[in-house]
Amino acid sequence: MQRDLVTVERFYTEHATNLELNLLAGSSGLKRVIREPTVNRPGLVLSGFTRYFAFKRVQSIGNAEAFFLKSLPESERIKRYETFFSFKLPCVIFSRNLYPDKLFLEAAERAQVPIFRCPLVTMKLINMATLALEMMFAPRGTEMGSMVDILGVGVILRGESGIGKSESVLALIERGYSLVADDITKVTLVDGREVVGTSAEVTRNHMEVRGIGIINVAAMFGVKSIRHEKGVDLVITLKSWNEVEDVDRLGIEQAYVKILGVDIPHITIPVRPGRDLARLIEVAAFQTKLKSSGYNPAKELNDRLISRMAAAAKL
Repeated sequence: MQRDLVTVERFYTEHATNLELNLLAGSSGLKRVIREPTVNRPGLVLSGFTRYFAFKRVQSIGNAEAFFLKSLPESERIKRYETFFSFKLPCVIFSRNLYPDKLFLEAAERAQVPIFRCPLVTMKLINMATLALEMMFAPRGTEMGSMVDILGVGVILRGESGIGKSESVLALIERGYSLVADDITKVTLVDGREVVGTSAEVTRNHMEVRGIGIINVAAMFGVKSIRHEKGVDLVITLKSWNEVEDVDRLGIEQAYVKILGVDIPHITIPVRPGRDLARLIEVAAFQTKLKSSGYNPAKELNDRLISRMAAAAKL
């Protein structure tokens, strides 16, 4: 699990287009770190109440704050700006295309705090920026294995080299399912509870098939064969038949594997010549979907057998 520092420069580079950000001042402070993944409106601080100021967050100034500042005499505004910029702010964004006054920009330059301007209404800016920041702050990692979306079930396929992962993925794509990632799956923890898998941008749409080389899945099978990201619902490990000591024949007990601290259902499928791995993986995904809806066929059969045995014992 890794957490990269979220700097103002990174936030600006990755989201300037979506948020329509324009840098007005404070370019020397782009290396400042954003400590909390949300946005704060500093109205109380600008009015003089500095206690409990969430200064570690991106600051957003809208109509209310801007018109309040304009109502103050110049000498009072200078004091408020000095107090505001005495905190280690990451950056300030003016919404609704509001333009800060000259005194504000001068104070920002002295404090080396980046100032941005955007045309979005304040609440839309806050919502979009918060979502962007939450994704940037989310824990990340990588899983060795390919990922496929099987009727809404995100499945990561793991196994040693040459075990048959690529052949299985190709067979699943031919059946109408979608490739999420080949060989290496990048995972992100969203909202502290859901693990989402995706591929590296540079290798997206592509697969390596031994003996053939690199293929473009989207070009070969159509755009429906590609899914950019998907929640991870199941991990399947393909193992040689001889390496699996105890084959689970009932499936009553569910095994799990941890990814970014979250328990993900895990199944081991023994591999030997003649087994249709793609079909087995498909059925495992369907089984996981049934279990998530509350139906466990193995438990149902077990309960039925116990009931019959109990009834026979009474005779």
